[in-house]
Amino acid sequence: MFYHLLKHVLLGPLLRVVFRPRIEGLEHVPASGAAIVAGNHLSFSDHFLMPAVLKRRITFLAKAEYFTGPGLKGRLTAAFFRSAGQIPVDRSGKDAGQAAIREGLGVLGRGELLGIYPEGTRSHDGRLYKGKVGVAVMALKAGVPVVPCAMIGTFEAQPPGRKLPRIHPVVIRFGEPLDFSRYAGMENEKAILRAVTDEIMYAILSLSGQEYVDRYAADVKAEEAAAAKERRPRRLPLR
Repeated sequence: MFYHLLKHVLLGPLLRVVFRPRIEGLEHVPASGAAIVAGNHLSFSDHFLMPAVLKRRITFLAKAEYFTGPGLKGRLTAAFFRSAGQIPVDRSGKDAGQAAIREGLGVLGRGELLGIYPEGTRSHDGRLYKGKVGVAVMALKAGVPVVPCAMIGTFEAQPPGRKLPRIHPVVIRFGEPLDFSRYAGMENEKAILRAVTDEIMYAILSLSGQEYVDRYAADVKAEEAAAAKERRPRRLPLR
């Protein structure tokens, strides 16, 4: 109930005023039945803009840190994300990917829409990065179509680190569903999973027009953070 209150009364109308989203290809999202909506991830606002424009409810896999913050602010944030239909996923440890897949398959098993960002994290520079194969595993195991989606303009409206968004026009563009039924039963084949994931990422790229980087975003972020740390002047010890 609170999900619909957020979407139609509290948050949805505000997002439409601030971002003035133009929606393209909404007819490509199935009116019923399980499906994955796979999109690029440029801004914190993406979590709320896409659900605001879809006619159906969509559930996203969200990082567990949104649900474990300390104090009153942390509890309110966790309650908000749960009410907005987000499922917490612990991304640490070797079993993190399997946990996300289990949660996603549960959503699809109920015949619902599952939202996922194959890059695994927000883009820190507006480029599109290599996708992780979890989206392919879920698509093949559940036997569902994948609808590519491109968020355009959200990076300019609310880039990483900016708490409040700027008023900026946004385009949300959905592409034709991708059918991977030809790979049924091959969800354990690494080459197939990579091929499926790359096809999904190419479809997102075609919709978004971003520059593509054939590396994982998390690796590039870590390298840039380490390089920035090395460039910082070192303090001399006090005598």
